[in-house]
Amino acid sequence: MSVSSLRRLAVSAAVIAAASGGAVYLSPSVASSDRAGGGPVLDSLKRTLGDPSASVPSRSAQESALIKATSSNPLDVLVIGGGATGSGVALDAATRGLRVGLVEREDFSSGTSSRSTKLIHGGVRYLEKAVFNLDYGQLKLVFHALEERKQLIENAPHLCHALPCMTPCFDWFEVVYYWMGLKMYDLVAGPRLLHLSRYYSAQESAELFPTLARKGKDKSLRGTVVYYDGQMNDSRLNVGLACTAALAGAAVLNHAEVVSLITDDDTKRIVGARVRNNLTGKEFESYARVVVNAAGPFCDSIRKMVDEDTKPMICPSSGVHIVLPDYYSPEGMGLIVPKTKDGRVVFMLPWLGRTVAGTTDSNTSITPLPEPHEDEIQFILDAISDYLNIKVRRTDVLSAWSGIRPLAMDPTAKSTESISRDHVVFEEHPGLVTITGGKWTTYRSMAEDAVNAAIKSGKLSPTNGCVTQKLQLLGSHGWEPSSFTALAQQYVRMKKTYGGKVVPGAMDTAAAKHLSHAYGSMAERVATIAQEEGLGKRLAHGHPFLEAEVAYCARHEYCESAVDFIARRCRIAFLDTDAAARALQRVVEILASEHKWDKSREKQEMQKAKEFLQTFKSSKNAQFHDGKHN
Repeated sequence: MSVSSLRRLAVSAAVIAAASGGAVYLSPSVASSDRAGGGPVLDSLKRTLGDPSASVPSRSAQESALIKATSSNPLDVLVIGGGATGSGVALDAATRGLRVGLVEREDFSSGTSSRSTKLIHGGVRYLEKAVFNLDYGQLKLVFHALEERKQLIENAPHLCHALPCMTPCFDWFEVVYYWMGLKMYDLVAGPRLLHLSRYYSAQESAELFPTLARKGKDKSLRGTVVYYDGQMNDSRLNVGLACTAALAGAAVLNHAEVVSLITDDDTKRIVGARVRNNLTGKEFESYARVVVNAAGPFCDSIRKMVDEDTKPMICPSSGVHIVLPDYYSPEGMGLIVPKTKDGRVVFMLPWLGRTVAGTTDSNTSITPLPEPHEDEIQFILDAISDYLNIKVRRTDVLSAWSGIRPLAMDPTAKSTESISRDHVVFEEHPGLVTITGGKWTTYRSMAEDAVNAAIKSGKLSPTNGCVTQKLQLLGSHGWEPSSFTALAQQYVRMKKTYGGKVVPGAMDTAAAKHLSHAYGSMAERVATIAQEEGLGKRLAHGHPFLEAEVAYCARHEYCESAVDFIARRCRIAFLDTDAAARALQRVVEILASEHKWDKSREKQEMQKAKEFLQTFKSSKNAQFHDGKHN
């Protein structure tokens, strides 16, 4: 760290502060949402979301609505892709009074959106780049993400929260550098600040983070700087978006794959899509005035349906994460490793009772089920071991997964890490609006931009402007951090013994807190199933997930397969791959009962789920020759 670095940081902070009169007020897109009003569509939706008995339309009703979208009676918008962006587009468009459909080849959040770092953040790394490269584009990205960060936490408080992150400093230059840099991060956040960053001494840091190393590479810990970002349960947030969109009137259908796009012979405009229901094999056509391509890493394959020679625009980047036992990090405090061998930042964060660490950034190929490479897992273990006072072991890895970032390609960039994470919206062919790039934190504003482009393309007539900025998602209404106490006090878990007898069990704090945070104000419906239908047993020892959740998700969250449940409705596949394998038989049994599966389908579901879990490289299902981390 040099004196010139500190000078540049100080000058940049002064410039930002001066430009904003001492505080940074963020981009004007907020005002457009605030002015939008809302009208009867929004009023009706808010009443529905506030109703604890509200239920999404059935899967068959959603499919029927898509089939009824004919050339003479088309949808306004058909969205391809049910990740964060696609589900956000469906919700935004539906709350503007438009007729909306959404199809997703696999499941909501089955791709990149379930495989994130679980952070809702502006990007400390991007701010550093903006300062030292004098890159206004990067700075704008940070402004924008911080604008969205706090609003997202407020719109889904049961699934999102503020998380302090500790930055270790091993010399006094680092203390001053990171303190100034993170104060600038606070400054850029302006009125959207979560909590102020602050310095802790080495002794205070050790008390807050007991596994933090006091010595590293011939240097002693001088202290830490703690700042705040947001954390989320990403796939449950995505499912919440899709279900909220469904309640707003959007016809959302997972396990429905676009096999071709429909082009008007006269105008050459894209006017719909041919869709295959992957659960039944049935194909149908669904027409729309505008098709929005929000297929994430797969958006090029949709573009090629129009023109096989179209130039790819996705530069896929692999991000690997690992999950470790809870003792690696204290509850409620994350750790940021500011320097790794390749210059990236690595996070180690408490998440759902375990510790998640990552990520990597390397070129990869696009595949539906990406797998982490052993050297990437070892890279993360190496990065965190230098900052911990405990032995970091490969055998402690409970789960490891890879996600593909859909970065918009810049042909002049030398590495994917140097590409801006900003999003791109464009209409390459009439009637087909593509949105790609961006990040989880900014999904809402990405969706707003895509819907604005769709309205322009199709000359659509929305009843109101964008209202999603202050729209709380399903489960948020009336939820409080203390809501779990009502579950613990008012419900019991009725459990079936191996002999078939039903016996009561306490709705303990761990189970009550889990249900409250996963389902928000809908948690009482899950608890009712546990109590009244004898489905109160835990799915796996050491985890709070209950059998009742499987039934609830099958009935109310479009959970259509075993993988849908273990990976996206509950997070057991991500938290502990081996526990997920042990829970699998019971998950399939309950889903079979809910969906009336025959034995052949049950067997097929077991096989698919086992194959899926094999891509999660826990210590037990990975082949590795362990040297340093044994």
